[in-house]
Amino acid sequence: MKMTLRIGGMHCAACSRAVERALKKTEGVKEANVNIATEKAVLVFDDKKLKYKDIVNTIVKSGYQVIGKEEDISEKKAKEIKEQKIRLIISAIFSIPLFYISMSPMIKFIKLPLPEILSHHSNPQIFSIVAIILCIPVMVSGYKFYTLGFPALFRGSPNMDSLVAIGTTASFVYSVYSSILSFIGLNPHGDNLYYESAAVIITLVQFGKYLEARSKGKTGEAIKKLMGLQPKMARVIENGEEKEIKIEDLKVGNILIVRPGEKIPVDGEIIEGYSSVDESMLTGESIPIEKNIGDKVVGASINKTGTFKLKATKVGEDTALAQIIKLVEDAQGSKAPISHIADVVSSYFVPAVITIALISAIAWFIATHNFVFSLTVFVSVLVIACPCALGLATPTAIMVGTGKGAELGILFKNAEALELSQKINAVMFDKTGTLTEGKPYLTDIISKDKSDKERLLLLTASAENGSEHPLGEAIVREAKEKNLKLLQVENFKALSGFGIDAIIDGKRILIGNKKLMEKENILIELFFNEAEKLSKEGKTPMYTAEDGKLLGIIACADKLKKDSIETINRLHKLNIKTIMITGDNKNTANAIANETGIDIALSEVLPEEKSKEVKKLQEKNCIVAMVGDGINDAPALTQADVGIAIGSGTDVAIESADIVLVKSKTKDVVEAIELSKAVMRDIKQNLFWAFCYNVLGIPVAAGLLHIFRESLINSSIGNFLVAIMGKDLLLNPIFAALAMSLSSVCVVANALRLNFFKPSK
Repeated sequence: MKMTLRIGGMHCAACSRAVERALKKTEGVKEANVNIATEKAVLVFDDKKLKYKDIVNTIVKSGYQVIGKEEDISEKKAKEIKEQKIRLIISAIFSIPLFYISMSPMIKFIKLPLPEILSHHSNPQIFSIVAIILCIPVMVSGYKFYTLGFPALFRGSPNMDSLVAIGTTASFVYSVYSSILSFIGLNPHGDNLYYESAAVIITLVQFGKYLEARSKGKTGEAIKKLMGLQPKMARVIENGEEKEIKIEDLKVGNILIVRPGEKIPVDGEIIEGYSSVDESMLTGESIPIEKNIGDKVVGASINKTGTFKLKATKVGEDTALAQIIKLVEDAQGSKAPISHIADVVSSYFVPAVITIALISAIAWFIATHNFVFSLTVFVSVLVIACPCALGLATPTAIMVGTGKGAELGILFKNAEALELSQKINAVMFDKTGTLTEGKPYLTDIISKDKSDKERLLLLTASAENGSEHPLGEAIVREAKEKNLKLLQVENFKALSGFGIDAIIDGKRILIGNKKLMEKENILIELFFNEAEKLSKEGKTPMYTAEDGKLLGIIACADKLKKDSIETINRLHKLNIKTIMITGDNKNTANAIANETGIDIALSEVLPEEKSKEVKKLQEKNCIVAMVGDGINDAPALTQADVGIAIGSGTDVAIESADIVLVKSKTKDVVEAIELSKAVMRDIKQNLFWAFCYNVLGIPVAAGLLHIFRESLINSSIGNFLVAIMGKDLLLNPIFAALAMSLSSVCVVANALRLNFFKPSK
C-alpha cells in the first residue's frame, strides 16, 4: 500500500533524514521517501503488518508530527508564512532595543544616545534586569528551536534547531551567571553579558526562515496555477431542471450544460449541441477546436461559441487536469539520486559540527584561559554551520524545475527522470503520430492533362466516400476542402488487399494498387515511373481507372509535424544521436529520415522488436530516450533509460513513460533535455556554494583569523576586518547567524531562477 503524509516540524535535511531513517527501520515499511521542501513523506508498506496509527507513532517518536488534515497547498504555505512573520516581528520588537543598549557603548566612531542608567558598565544590575526582560520574549517566540532541537540532540540525531538551541542557551545561561556575579559584587563592570547575542541570533535565524518560507511558497506556484484552472461549480441537469453543484459533488454519468465563455467542469462527451473549445491549457494551441456530438472535451478548457450538453465521463482525481496535478506533485515530492549526497552528508554533518565547536572551545580555553573567548568560538561555530542551505540545495531546484516543466507542457513523473534526462545522448523516435501527424493527407494528383486533375479527384473522392480506409478519408477531405460536390455512387465494393470497385454515372470506377490494375488488365505503363518515384518518397500511390482506362494517380502520405525537422536539428546541436523506428516500409522510412535529417532509420520493425532495438543502443553505452505514442511503443518506453510519451497518445504509452509531453510537440523533447540540464546545473551550484560556505565559514568561526591576527591587522584589509570582527578578529555570533540565514536564502533564490528558464531556438 502507498501513502503520502504531511510532516510537521521539519526544518533541515537532518530532520527529513531522521524521519526517513525511523520509517525505514519500521517493520512492514518497504520504501520511504521524506522530502524537506514539500514536507511530505511517501511510503510503501504492508498494510497487513502495519496500520496508520503505527506509522503516526513512529513519526511522533522521532520528534515530529503528522498533520492529519490535508490542507490546500497555497493555504498551508500562506499560514506558514504568516506564523513566521508574527514570530519575526515579536523577536525584532524586543531584540532591536536590546541590541541597541548592549552595543551602542561599543561603537566609538559615532556617539549614540543612551541613558546612563542603562549602561552595563555603570549599572550592570539594572542593565541585566532590562536585558533579561527583553531577551526572554525573543527566546519564547523561538520556542520551536528548543522543543525540536534538544529532543533531537538527546535522540542522537541532532539537527539545525539543535545547533541554534545549544548556542543561544549557552549565551543566555552564561549571561545570567555573569549577572548574578554583578549582583553579589564580583562583576562590578557588567562584563561578559551576551543577552543580545542570544536574542539577535534567534531573530536573524527567524528572519532567514521567513524569507525561506516565502521563497519555498513560490516553488509551488505551478501547482497553484494548475489548480486555479478548474472551475468551482458546475451546472447539472436533473429531472429536466438546471441546478448548480460543487465540482467535487459531480459523478460519472451526470448531464451538464456549458454555455459560451464558461470553463468546462470535467472531462466528458458532448451529447447535444456543438461549439468551438479553447484547449490551450492542455495543448498549447491557441486556435479553438470544433466540437460536435460524440466528441470528447477536457475539464478546465473554455467553451468559446455555442451551448452544449455533455455527459461526465471522468470526475475528481480521474480528470486529465487532476492527473497532471498529481504527476507534478509526485515529481516535486520525489528525490533525485543526487539528493542522497546531501542527505548522507547532513546526517553526519551536525554531530561533526558540535564536535568541532567543543574541540575549538576547549582548545582556545587551554591556550588563552579566557572562557568568554572560548564561548564566543563555541556559539559562532554552532550557528554558522547550520546545514539549512545544504538541505534545501536539491529539493527546491527539483520543485521549481518540475513546476516550470508543467508550465511548458512537460510533465516529469519523478525526479530521477529529471536528473537522467540531462545525460541523454541518443533519442529514438516512433514515426507515425510522433514525427508525423498520424493521419494521411493527399499530396499528389497526376493525370495526362492538368484540366483532368479536378475530375480525377472528384471521381476518386466520390468513390472513396463510402470507404472507411484512412487513405480514402484523406482524399474525401481534400475534395471537400476544394468545395467539390461529390457524385452519387452505386454498387460500392471494398476489395480487400486491392482497393475499391464502384459505379458512378453508369461507369465502372476502379481505385487501388498495382495488383488491382494488373488483375483487371489495365495498362499502367504511362504512370508507372511516377508511381515508383512517389513510393520512394514515402508516399502511397493509388491508380484510378474508368471503364478499363487508366485516368491517373492520386498519392497520399502521412505529413511530418511542423516542428519535427527543427527538433532533429536542435538535438544534433546538442550532439545527440537521432534514430527513427517504424514498422513501415524501407522507402517510407528513408524518405522521412532524409527529410528530417535523422541519423539512423530502422524500418519494418515489429512492435515486439522495438524494445530490443533500444537495448542494442544501451549495450553501446548510450543513454537512450524513447519517444512514442502508441500501445506498441510501451515496451520500448519502459526499456529506455527515459521514456517520453506524446500527450495525445494512448493511455498505455503515457503510463509506461517517465515524461509526458502534454502539447504533443516533438520540440518539447529538446526542451525537456535542456530543462533537465538547467536544473542539474542549478543543483550543482547550490551544493557547491552550500559546501563552500561551511568549509570557509567554520574555520573563521573557530578562530582561524585570530591565529594570524598581527599580520592581518597590519595588512591593507586590517581596518576592514577590525571594523567587522573586532580587534581579536573573532567572528561575532550575531554575524554568524546573519551569514547562515542569508546562505539559505541564496540557495532558494538560485533555485527560483529556474522560473526564468527559456528553451533554445
